[in-house]
Amino acid sequence: MFKDLDPILHSQLRLALVSILISVKEAEFTYLREKTSATAGNLSVQINKLKEAGYIDVAKQFKDNYPQTICKITPQGVLAFEQYVKDLQTYLDIKK
Repeated sequence: MFKDLDPILHSQLRLALVSILISVKEAEFTYLREKTSATAGNLSVQINKLKEAGYIDVAKQFKDNYPQTICKITPQGVLAFEQYVKDLQTYLDIKK
């Protein structure tokens, strides 16, 4: 009856990151930090978990001599998010 929820996306911060990236396609680390109000350290850890799962790509570069990290949703990340939403819907569709 209830579908298992993806443990990678079931974390509040990781779900927030993927939700943001679904709408903007890619975003800088500072933008993600501002939107989520996460600490830089926690955000970095959660970004790495999403990257290891194949849900996002991370590009590190320099802009005006400052490091810049850009995160981009992958097709696998889009599919995982869509499946997560479908699975979550099974919890909401229970008839009483």
